[in-house]
Amino acid sequence: MSDTRRRVKVYTLNEDRQWDDRGTGHVSSTFVERLKGISLLVRAESDGSLLLESKISPNTAYQKQQDTLIVWSEAENYDLALSFQEKAGCDEIWEKICQVQGKDPALEITQDPIDESEEERFEEMPETSHLVELPPCELARLEEIADLVTSVLSSPIRREKLALALMSEGYMKKLLQLFQVCEDLDNREGLHHLYEIVRGVLFLNKAALFEVMFSDDCIMDVVGCLEFDPSLVQPKKHREFLTKTAKFKEVIPITDSELRQKIHQTYRVQYIQDIILPTPSVFEENFLSTLTSFIFFNKVEIVSMLQEDEKFLTEVFAQLTDEATEDSKRRELVNFFKEFCAFSQTLQPQNRDAFFKTLANLGILPALEIVMGMDDLQVRAAATDIFSYLVEFSPSMVREFVMQEPQQTDDDVLLINVVIKQMICDSDPELGGAVQLMGLLRTLIDPENMLAPTNKTEKTEFLSFFYKYCMQVLTVPLLASTVDEKNCKDLQEGSTKINPVCPDNFQTAQLLALILELLTFCVEHHTYHIKTYIMNKDLLRRVLVLMNSKHTFLALCALRFMRRIIGQKDEYYNRYIVKGNLFEPVINTLLDNGTRYNLLNSAIIELFEFIKVEDIKSLIAHIIDNYYKALESIEYVQTFKGLKGRYEQEKDRQTLRLNRYRRDARTLDEDEDEEMWFNEDGEAIEKSRPEEEFPESFGKYMEAKKVKESDNKENFPKRTPTGSFKFTFSHSAGAANGTNGANCKPVTSPTSAASPNGSPAKSATPPATPVVKTAMVGLVDYPDDEDEEDEDEEQSPRKRPRLGS
Repeated sequence: MSDTRRRVKVYTLNEDRQWDDRGTGHVSSTFVERLKGISLLVRAESDGSLLLESKISPNTAYQKQQDTLIVWSEAENYDLALSFQEKAGCDEIWEKICQVQGKDPALEITQDPIDESEEERFEEMPETSHLVELPPCELARLEEIADLVTSVLSSPIRREKLALALMSEGYMKKLLQLFQVCEDLDNREGLHHLYEIVRGVLFLNKAALFEVMFSDDCIMDVVGCLEFDPSLVQPKKHREFLTKTAKFKEVIPITDSELRQKIHQTYRVQYIQDIILPTPSVFEENFLSTLTSFIFFNKVEIVSMLQEDEKFLTEVFAQLTDEATEDSKRRELVNFFKEFCAFSQTLQPQNRDAFFKTLANLGILPALEIVMGMDDLQVRAAATDIFSYLVEFSPSMVREFVMQEPQQTDDDVLLINVVIKQMICDSDPELGGAVQLMGLLRTLIDPENMLAPTNKTEKTEFLSFFYKYCMQVLTVPLLASTVDEKNCKDLQEGSTKINPVCPDNFQTAQLLALILELLTFCVEHHTYHIKTYIMNKDLLRRVLVLMNSKHTFLALCALRFMRRIIGQKDEYYNRYIVKGNLFEPVINTLLDNGTRYNLLNSAIIELFEFIKVEDIKSLIAHIIDNYYKALESIEYVQTFKGLKGRYEQEKDRQTLRLNRYRRDARTLDEDEDEEMWFNEDGEAIEKSRPEEEFPESFGKYMEAKKVKESDNKENFPKRTPTGSFKFTFSHSAGAANGTNGANCKPVTSPTSAASPNGSPAKSATPPATPVVKTAMVGLVDYPDDEDEEDEDEEQSPRKRPRLGS
């Protein structure tokens, strides 16, 4: 069982009706002998102390709220609540409570929370009498009404009955008329009571009451009652704001009176929820769920009514794209569409699809292309919000439009380039707009959402389009900031080190970090296109200039870009890095960082650790050959020693392979020597004949050896200018008598003799005599032959006897 699933906060309700946090722990349901029943136990996660021990009583009313809350009362004025971290844990404990009480877990409340005296009183009442008895609607009774409304909020049954009573005989309208009387009399006590009454009625969560309270003739009185919060010294002026400051602008006149009324009502109710009412606590949010639903369905109705009015939307688009439209008018039109799209988020998925398709057919994207290029910051910000709705809805629709645009001579007019330009030119010091636009670009170039089966070529076509027309626009700030290092010398304060980033201010660094983040994403997801671009532009070298930035976060972004490239384990990238000597700025940064143990240090170490673990041989060899002297002193990690070890292992393997290759080459050469032991008629020379019995053959053999010796003066191996190996041998006169073949025996030279055990004896030949030595390979290639052969060659100029059959 997961600990987080049972993780809870324990709350108790204090005398001021505020919830107090009693601590965080883990809940369990077990049988407690002392309490004689299944109980809820909560032990503190800090020290294991007992925060709660509560027996699950068969008659206690437990209430489940918002999927993660369980609330109940154990005694008079002692309410408890468990707030779960995860819904699964809440469901598990709720099922246990329902099991003990024999209730259906589908219920949200296990009992009607009515004490025994109330239950007896309700049983004695006639069946027709199901309403709460309300006091007369008079000024003198406002306090009593307020107490009644406040007292029923903890009981769902009583809330229901109070709501029915308030809806009968126009009671709510009478209360709101009393507000006007209190305000005229400046009766602050009465106004404070009315605030509590209206706030409590909103928490009854009844749509039928909302219909009355939010009607045109009542809503401003409701807002007036909510101005007189007893906790405030002076009342707020919400009505003044709604009637005078907040102006309803019709960008295109709305002729439908019902639609106009619905728009007014929705704005005012939203204002009540967001501005007037205090932020509800975690236990009061469900009290306003119906209010949220009221606003939601209003918005759905508004969007549907506007969408069905094709004449209205056509006129809006016509004015939006008309060059003669004044900037102020265009600003209002864009803000209208922003609200329109925001409202559309309340639609069901199928209705939202139809909504955006309608906008696309009417020309929303060409219109955005115009307004996003305007100088007005408010218009651009609103257009960005609209564009984000469209990208979130259908990236493919946006990509399709972009690729269908006529290819202008100036790439800046393309919609994506307009977006990139706006991102680059964001005037916000924190680059809030640039961050939003970068996220939209990332969505558009993400291959993961280009897999629609209806258009299988979308990925190839769009990425080709993007890298051809847009990538150079995106990288302009990066290339401009890293151009011509020699002519851009910006000394950091307190440092003699030249900073080649120009300029290196915070806003520029933030922008470059965003661009690098997008390029890093491209490295991971656009294998071919980004690789070609990096190679052609020598992009990594330019990026690594940023390692010298005084802004550490930018240096880390540059390092992350290189790390992602190396992480591809692509030999094209590796050769590019080696050829360009691109580890140098990284290692310089590591050495400049000194002994500081920080994120930059750890990130660089991780880069080299990855190369070591993945055993990227070409990079390891490059690092050790060129930088090991600078890195060998770093001993607080074993990374560089490990790289050296990998390097030595690979070097040993290569040496072993080379030796095997040498032995194979020697075998080929000795095969040629053997052929020279045969006469021209193809008859083999008898191996047991002494040297003087075949002087002619021996002379020819030695003459051929001398010619070969003159052609090959250096020992094996020697690489020729063409890149091939030249094999050179030095021969001893004594070894010249050796023979090859299964039936051959060693031949004794007059100037040398073999020892009885077959080991070579020292040559008696004067130093002027040419020394000849041939390498021999046995008929069978044993692994340990190599060492023995090398040892024999060092000890004696004579070769070992060849293995016979």
